[in-house]
Amino acid sequence: MTKKLKIVVLAKQVPDTRNVGKNAMKEDGTVNRAALPAIFNPEDMNALEQALRLKDRHPGSVVLLLTMGPARAAEIIREGYYRGADGGVLLKDRKFAGADTLASSYALAMALKKMQPDIIIAGRQAIDGDTAQVGPQVAEKLNLPQVTYAEEIVGFEKNRLVVKRRLERGVESVRTPLPAVITVHATAPECRPRNAKQLMRFKHARTLTEEQDNEHNSYLPVVSLESLRIPEWGVADVGGEESHYGLSGSPTKVKKIENIVFQAKESKRLTSSFEEIDMLMTELISSHTIG
Repeated sequence: MTKKLKIVVLAKQVPDTRNVGKNAMKEDGTVNRAALPAIFNPEDMNALEQALRLKDRHPGSVVLLLTMGPARAAEIIREGYYRGADGGVLLKDRKFAGADTLASSYALAMALKKMQPDIIIAGRQAIDGDTAQVGPQVAEKLNLPQVTYAEEIVGFEKNRLVVKRRLERGVESVRTPLPAVITVHATAPECRPRNAKQLMRFKHARTLTEEQDNEHNSYLPVVSLESLRIPEWGVADVGGEESHYGLSGSPTKVKKIENIVFQAKESKRLTSSFEEIDMLMTELISSHTIG
């Protein structure tokens, strides 16, 4: 099937929680983002690869990224450019600040109404929240079918998109009409590396805010800056009810944060015998440590 697709990848810049130190949390229980490096959310990177594979199979298709955050979150758009994406939009507005998953999904859904994609792809969850709620909430707000835990977007069959899902006890293939929302599991293939030509072409892509912040240090001519401009959209651009954005649209409240340090109470040494491994697996399953 030859079909030109407009694909939007929902991506988030997150603090790198893989190396959390003592300064990772503030006294009020919120993440100290200044103490942790910002990275492209890993499962969103898996989602980007699925979008790029669809683009490879369907010439003429377009892959765009949609992210929300401060000016520095434009780095997500540039990372997409480097790997083969065609552009993106940064949702940036003080009115978006403090959003929980409900308010975040509302902002993203309003932007997607404006973008009108055929397929929306996102990572299953972000490592700074681990709720796995935003993708499904976006689908509900847009009244679109959704496929979660996707491991591979296989292709089209009778005008329906075929998606392989990774579930707890196996895999299944499902078919969905378009437009649809797909969230991608971490077991999906890793994203391709940066392309050197794309890197050189788009390394100076900037939002207007970034250009203004770096106005006196930029050596690019005005024409080049305009051609590499990354769009920024605020509440006025996407519309909707202002009360549904940011803190005012976020019913989630954190009441208490506890730091838990795991300590091993006992240890066991195992040989490589099948009997001992079977005994260990039985013990872990019966204690609900796994399974």
